[in-house]
Amino acid sequence: MKKPLPLTARQIFARNLRRCRRMRDISQEQLALRAGMSRSYVSGIEREERNVSIDNMGLLADAMGVALKDLVDPELFSGVDGR
Repeated sequence: MKKPLPLTARQIFARNLRRCRRMRDISQEQLALRAGMSRSYVSGIEREERNVSIDNMGLLADAMGVALKDLVDPELFSGVDGR
């Protein structure tokens, strides 16, 4: 049986952002407003469709009230939403 490929940094960030946002019961719209972004942009990030810049990663981390390093940690939010 093949071992699954490791997640990319973009996938880790996207999944951790979604998990963290859900843990804090914040909507995509609320997060987008706090970060000064559009909801569709945040949605694209969470669906792993957008290759987000480091500056925007920082804005999203600040809007969530977490350290950016936490959103790129592959273990920190693992298993929270069943993924």
